[in-house]
Amino acid sequence: MSSTLRLRPVSEQVMVITGASSGIGLSTARLAAAQGARLVLAARSAQALAQLVGELRDNGAQAVSVVTDVSDQADVEHLAQTALDTYGHFDTWVNNAGIGLYGPLEELKIEDMRRLFEVNFWGAVYGSRVAVTHLKQRGGALINVGSVASEQAIPLQGVYSASKHALKAYTDALRMELEHAHVPVSVTLIKPGPIDTPFPMNAHSELNREPQHVPPVYAPEVVARAILQAAAHPERELFVGGGAKGMAAFGLLAPSATERAMAASVIPRTFSQRPPLTHDALYQPSEALRERGDYPGHVQTFSPYTAAVSRPGGVLLSAVALSAAAVIWRTAKR
Repeated sequence: MSSTLRLRPVSEQVMVITGASSGIGLSTARLAAAQGARLVLAARSAQALAQLVGELRDNGAQAVSVVTDVSDQADVEHLAQTALDTYGHFDTWVNNAGIGLYGPLEELKIEDMRRLFEVNFWGAVYGSRVAVTHLKQRGGALINVGSVASEQAIPLQGVYSASKHALKAYTDALRMELEHAHVPVSVTLIKPGPIDTPFPMNAHSELNREPQHVPPVYAPEVVARAILQAAAHPERELFVGGGAKGMAAFGLLAPSATERAMAASVIPRTFSQRPPLTHDALYQPSEALRERGDYPGHVQTFSPYTAAVSRPGGVLLSAVALSAAAVIWRTAKR
């Protein structure tokens, strides 16, 4: 990322956020509004979006909503045009919308796998293309929300992991091409670990019990803070949670051992004690304005690792933070 690129403070920005009615997107919208950003909020859930915009306006924020299915390119282009019509420009575009799919790869339906890619990968591609077209005129930030699964595949979430691997490759290649062309756009990939959002509840699942996260688990506001950090300060990538960084590091340094450990620990711990899901948001919106999920264990509201590497001089701190992340991940694995 070019060290000469300067981004506006969040308080001076117009920000577009997809997947804004739930989880990470909802937390980011609320935090950005509290910091003074003007918002263009997108999701499939029309009623939840309207409720959110009403809430933010009541608190003095400027916000508009656009019902958007990111798997539809025309919807995404309409989202961008609404931002331009409303505010004249936008400064940051956050591709956050996503969906989950749980189950053994041999048991998943091809049409469900294709649908997940339409949302998680192609939705981000459509958003990235339309965002860069406009951001290159005055500069700004493109932020794609990936996952630790962008680096380390997760059993029982193989297709989700594949979509996030694909998003990482697309984001990295786009960043290099824009840097080569001297385009003043910061391109960031956010890579959260498990986050206590409605993600497992909204996912399509072929499991015989409701899926759940495997710790360490973080609160969505931890991701929201990382997203707003990248909106105001150029960042190549940010892991959210020391456990996420530790998992990725072990996967790189000891891939076979990491895969054996994950197969032994992640697969059984993905099954909760609750009955299987009877509905999901793979094809239909949830219409639930909800940040948090139903994870029963401890949820961390702060990540020392992410805070350390986000500060000036964070590269020098990253070795120490990585060591701490490795300890966190080993502890969680046990």
